[in-house]
Amino acid sequence: MIELTAGDGSHFSAYRADPAETPKGAVVVLQDVFGITPDIRKAVDTFAAKGYVAIAPSLFDRVKPGVSFSQDESGRADGTAISEQIGKDQAISDIQAAVDAVKDAGKVAIVGYCWGGDLAYSAGNKIDGIACVVGYDGSEIVADYREKRKVPTLLHFGDNDPRVSLEQITQFRAYRPDVSAFTYPGDSYREDAGDQALARTQFWISQYVERQPPILLKNAGAYAQAKTEKKKKKKDDDLGPPMD
Repeated sequence: MIELTAGDGSHFSAYRADPAETPKGAVVVLQDVFGITPDIRKAVDTFAAKGYVAIAPSLFDRVKPGVSFSQDESGRADGTAISEQIGKDQAISDIQAAVDAVKDAGKVAIVGYCWGGDLAYSAGNKIDGIACVVGYDGSEIVADYREKRKVPTLLHFGDNDPRVSLEQITQFRAYRPDVSAFTYPGDSYREDAGDQALARTQFWISQYVERQPPILLKNAGAYAQAKTEKKKKKKDDDLGPPMD
């Protein structure tokens, strides 16, 4: 773990992993409501193994430093309570510090899970110096459809998630054609789903962190043309999200 300092002077820790070779860029991983769990550390290590400097800021440190909750309903309740105390603005401040800490590695992507998925979506329009964002299972995202996206945005949802209905996701897609949003059958983790979602995420990051982005056409939905496997996408190929 390393220590970072936010713009308001607040100190917090972060789990960081560096690639063996020269970095291709960087990925900031945003935790779910359970904290910096082994799953979050594994995600950081996975991105580092793919050639990116990867870092997961401990967003709970402002309230309860170093905490990691069990991945059950009790842990979810405890983590949700802390996330509500922190609020979005303080979390965004810490995310900006994490981005600033790794931007010397190249372009930066943000990937968030659950609560972190909501934060990743918001960060896309509030954080400076990022190339793209990816959000998994963000339950608040579907209500946040009014603002046009400033960076390429990829989302993963379960189509049987009790917190986000398929109807809400469908409506969100209609409002935000500039976002690439995939749905997956099931309301909990499935290995095959996780593998496909991860592959899409890695492709998305490689497209915008390692390469030049596609040229936007006038009046086209921003980044709508940045379709991940759009030509191959079929209704029955959707699989569930990889975490929580």
